[in-house]
Amino acid sequence: MFENLSDKLDRAFKVLKGQGTITEINVAETMKEIRKALLDADVNYKTAKTFTDEVKQKALGQNVLTAISPGQLLTKIMNDELAALMGGSAAELNLSGNPTIILIAGLNGAGKTTFSGKLANFLKTQRNKKPLLIAGDVYRPAAIDQLKVLGEQIGVPVYANLESKDPIAIAKEGIALAKQQGNNVIIIDTAGRLSVDEAMMREIEEVKAATNPQEILFVVDAMTGQDAVNTAKVFNDRLDFTGAVLTKLDGDTRGGAALSIKSVVDKPIKFIGTGEKMEALDVFHPDRMASRILGMGDVISLVERAQQQFDEKEAAELQKKIRKNKFDFNDFYSQIQQIKKMGNMKDLMGMIPGVGKMMKDVEVGDDAFKNIEAIIQSMTPFEKENPDAINQSRRNRIAKGSGTNLQEVNRLLKQFEDMRKVMKQMSNPAAMANMMRRMPR
Repeated sequence: MFENLSDKLDRAFKVLKGQGTITEINVAETMKEIRKALLDADVNYKTAKTFTDEVKQKALGQNVLTAISPGQLLTKIMNDELAALMGGSAAELNLSGNPTIILIAGLNGAGKTTFSGKLANFLKTQRNKKPLLIAGDVYRPAAIDQLKVLGEQIGVPVYANLESKDPIAIAKEGIALAKQQGNNVIIIDTAGRLSVDEAMMREIEEVKAATNPQEILFVVDAMTGQDAVNTAKVFNDRLDFTGAVLTKLDGDTRGGAALSIKSVVDKPIKFIGTGEKMEALDVFHPDRMASRILGMGDVISLVERAQQQFDEKEAAELQKKIRKNKFDFNDFYSQIQQIKKMGNMKDLMGMIPGVGKMMKDVEVGDDAFKNIEAIIQSMTPFEKENPDAINQSRRNRIAKGSGTNLQEVNRLLKQFEDMRKVMKQMSNPAAMANMMRRMPR
């Protein structure tokens, strides 16, 4: 996400590298490069020009402290302005209303149905809500089937009426059912429609009038770039939506929609889709996204994702095992599964400051743990619980059974042993204090 833009901004900042002060000349040259980078990322021209003019004005008005370089100062100004451009702070969902009604709108193929499922899952697991999904796309039977499959997958009921072709009647029936069943959030998936199709646009206006939703979320495919922003403007003029959702941000997107949409339609981006899994949905934080674009990482989001997979009781048990040096391959395998649930590996690495730039040319697939998992799965229950008992003949058998080689098995066992030693030291306050005392000052 935003890799090309990040690279170009990084090159633009190098214009100021080694400069003692920020001047009209050197900042103008940097701004020219930044404007080009933004336009290449498919950012709206007016947005890009206004943004760079604002950054330039603020940069020229700043005194460069001896402790920082002009490049560092400009990065700080850019970070603040990028965050402001994308909305400043995260926009909360309006969950008032009993029940809360959320209407989903957008073009064909934008990912509305998948997002509806992800949003239901998010509200159920992260906000402790009891959602109901309404299948309101009467023109595409596959959309109804897809929503039913997603609902089953996340344990959320889906209301559909295959006999009706009236989305307004279906929405009203679904709302009545939700009230009977005690569902406190209703998510209405609607058909994809082109903004030039007057009949379809009038239909969704009628669905809005009939349901009186607290939230109208416009779902847009981030890979469509500037076209996404233009479409958002037309939809907003008709529906006055409350927020946008950017899907497919894990794809080869240039990021223009994320940077332009707030300034063009003056509506916040509320969520971003970062993968195909039902958990791959993040609240949009403009300040965190700005940091990631500038290669500064996003540790807060990384920690939040980890906490979502965190089981307090399990962690306490694990802590006890680490202290007794009883951490085994069963525990290690369990930790790998939790990491995998956090999302795409390259995306996670991009959240660690500095690592994103190092990893930009490295392919890190979702199968990064494949060989490690195969090796662990080829161990017997006894071997998993007693790593120290894995002798040479056992190693040969594990290598053969896992489809790897002896070197890979030996490397994993060595890394596992080193990791156990470090974990044991870290769990012992006295050992940690002793290690800190021995460190050079």
